[in-house]
Amino acid sequence: MDDRHLVLYGLAIKKHASAAAVAALVGLSEDRVSELLAEATAGGRSVEAQGAYLLSPAGRMIVDGQCAKFYAEMRLDRGFIQANERFERINTELKQLITDWQLMEVGGQKVRNDHADAEYDAHMLSRLGDLHDRFTPIIQALSCAVPRLRHYLGKLEQALERAEAGDGRWVSDAKLESYHTVWFEMHEDLLRIRDGVREE
Repeated sequence: MDDRHLVLYGLAIKKHASAAAVAALVGLSEDRVSELLAEATAGGRSVEAQGAYLLSPAGRMIVDGQCAKFYAEMRLDRGFIQANERFERINTELKQLITDWQLMEVGGQKVRNDHADAEYDAHMLSRLGDLHDRFTPIIQALSCAVPRLRHYLGKLEQALERAEAGDGRWVSDAKLESYHTVWFEMHEDLLRIRDGVREE
């Protein structure tokens, strides 16, 4: 697996991102990523607009083909498969938890959580902390096969700490690298590694 693939792969995950964001994801220097993004743009594999990049249709085809090549052996590894299965089970829990964070039951009806009920939010954060503790050994196992996945654990820990410190936006705000935002990106990354499927 070479740097060119990592940069295009990073764009596939990020969708529309700066060189710095791609560099943080794939573990290369920003200068190296900038160099390779310029090369990819010149070659028609990516498109640049105001300092942000996205894959061209040709670039997406290249990434999909390279994933099938680079991750073929890993997709057959029993340990990696089992860790992914454990991840998918906890992913279902995370989706329900985020729904419960965003909506709460009042008078038998689901209404948007305005976060005025501190006790309810504290309970949700306790659930998230418990889920994170159970998830940590799973991502560590997955990181043995793909070391750059450790990047996500750091981001998730940072978001959880900020939420527990009192800023609930870090649970699911799409404008931030919130817990849910980072988790969603990580899930797509794992789906691509596992079988090339992208999360919708």
